[in-house]
Amino acid sequence: MNDHALALDVGGTFTDVILVSNDGDLWTTKASSVPADPSRGFFDGVDKILGLSGVTADAITSLFHGSTVATNAILEGRGARTGMLVTDGFKYVLEIGRAEVPRRENLFAWVKPSRPVPPRLIVEVPERVLLDGTVERVMDEDACRVVARRLKALGVEAVAVVFLHSYANPTHERRAGDILREELPEAEISLSCDVLPVFREYERSMATALNAGVQPIVGRYIGRLRDGLAERALAAPFYVMKSNGGVFSPEQAERQSIQMALSGPAAGVRGASYVGALAGIEDIVTIDMGGTSTDVSLIRDGVPAVTKDGEIGPYPLSVPIIDIHTIGAGGGSIASVTEQGALIVGPRSAGADPGPACYGKGGEEPTVTDANLVLGRVPPHLLDGEMVLDPALAEAAIRRFVAEPLGIDVISAAEGILKIVNNNMVGALKVVSVEKGLDPRDFALCAFGGAGPMHGGELARQFGTRRLLIPCYPGILCALGLLATDLQYDFARTRIQRAPNYDLADMAATFQALERDAEAALDTEGVASERRRIGRSADLRYAKQGVEITVEIPGDGIDTGSVARLIEAFHDLHERLYTFADRDAPVEIVNLRISATGVMDKIDLPAIDTVPEGTPAAPSGRRRVHLEGAFAEVPIYRRENLKAGHAISGPAIVDQLDTTTVVLPGQTAITDAYGSLVITDTEA
Repeated sequence: MNDHALALDVGGTFTDVILVSNDGDLWTTKASSVPADPSRGFFDGVDKILGLSGVTADAITSLFHGSTVATNAILEGRGARTGMLVTDGFKYVLEIGRAEVPRRENLFAWVKPSRPVPPRLIVEVPERVLLDGTVERVMDEDACRVVARRLKALGVEAVAVVFLHSYANPTHERRAGDILREELPEAEISLSCDVLPVFREYERSMATALNAGVQPIVGRYIGRLRDGLAERALAAPFYVMKSNGGVFSPEQAERQSIQMALSGPAAGVRGASYVGALAGIEDIVTIDMGGTSTDVSLIRDGVPAVTKDGEIGPYPLSVPIIDIHTIGAGGGSIASVTEQGALIVGPRSAGADPGPACYGKGGEEPTVTDANLVLGRVPPHLLDGEMVLDPALAEAAIRRFVAEPLGIDVISAAEGILKIVNNNMVGALKVVSVEKGLDPRDFALCAFGGAGPMHGGELARQFGTRRLLIPCYPGILCALGLLATDLQYDFARTRIQRAPNYDLADMAATFQALERDAEAALDTEGVASERRRIGRSADLRYAKQGVEITVEIPGDGIDTGSVARLIEAFHDLHERLYTFADRDAPVEIVNLRISATGVMDKIDLPAIDTVPEGTPAAPSGRRRVHLEGAFAEVPIYRRENLKAGHAISGPAIVDQLDTTTVVLPGQTAITDAYGSLVITDTEA
């Protein structure tokens, strides 16, 4: 029996599914997501792909899953009722936050978002640990028990414990956790020394509070998945996508739920890195345009950019995550006219239910998908005919909500909708590139998601990149990316070392402790020694700065020479990022980090049949499409009919199961060895 790997990414609109065997057979499909119960979309996808392929459940040897359950719970404020234990005198750390207004907000109109734990559910415990881990005040266990019972009476489902400087000495936090489990046996307990054991109280408090709030939700969801898999006799090892681009076990996901905050988008970036490598492209800006939102990220030298200063909605997210910038621009983004007569698109979305007006499921307001349908860019059916679209409903929605209020015709209104959403996405692309001092001409743009390839050509021109990469399965690239991941765990500890008195023995001891934690995590996952990779890094800054840069530490030992090389690497990186380096200034080493990887078998994407380079592809038909200001009969190509080397000159449309690709006039698309389209602009 062949081994088969199954991957499912449950998004806001569709559930993307891919099944691949070890002998190269590959099947893909999509199922409608069910926002009210994401597990239904998951199992609809499982049942559909097994029926399509004829593969039995016992032939599945590994299962990978990307999910928006934690993401949606945080963004929609649907986390569990959460209490918090804090050090006496620090009740309002969450409420005070940081003295800054998000740059995307209006200084005078911004309203501070509600916190995941309100002050009335935050209780103080007499205890105090100093910066160096010294216990100044022993925790009052009786008082801790009293406040635990108070939280129980208030009906909390989860409790976060965040004591001052617990990263330096977690003894009090762990004892408080024991007491809480005794007093609230049904509640989920989240300790900051486990979630984010580094300094900065607000960010540590926020991460722990969010983790506690989503733990019950993720736990119930994974429980439903376990039950459904058992019913189907699908007993393969099961892995969940993390925000850092790796995967972990469901058991870890239940404890470290915050690590799933950007699970789905991270899988897409992994997929883009994989298909980029197959195409020989290592420097990529990615744009994942789905039904609800668009996610933008950066890949350099084949490695996705990672940050410890991310965000999820209005909240800081300081766990290591792939650096993803998200905006409310998707196929389901709603177009409307303001009272001042301005056309806006998003961030409101029609989602999967009721969806765009053309779905005929009760949606009345026009969306980006409706505009693409009216302009002929989308065929009147999706998923190879499974979903029929109604152009009349799309036209009626655009006429009522956009064209008539603006006094223009429906076609001009549809054009305007696409221009607005494209401008929004170009702005997002610049955030991860131009605003970091990078030149778009040095990167390829990889457009994927169900809607990305429709907009990729125009985005590439506006953004100024030289190449556009459309993956072979753009609408399900997040699912494919799940099959190109490894087990990955991150460990960190704050140990501030001030120049020139670096305590090398303390640094070495801290790294040894972190490595023991890393090895234990890989032991739990059953990773063989030859598949283990341990990486070291440190967060550094100039003295009196408040922002750190993460620098990799080569080798295993810590000595004067390795620290000197680390400092020099910090100066070099600081100069590259900020155009200057003060090599005479003292440097502080702030956080020490370990990244533990368990290397997994990856998908081996099969190569496709080949024709001589530049052979014109044969169209399968023609369609009336509006491009660059006018309708024209445009050749239509089926993606599955293309072979490596086939060339398509724009204007053209490439249809496939999971998306539609628009090739603009003046652009040429070449199919590579693995079915991806590499589009260049011949007018450049």
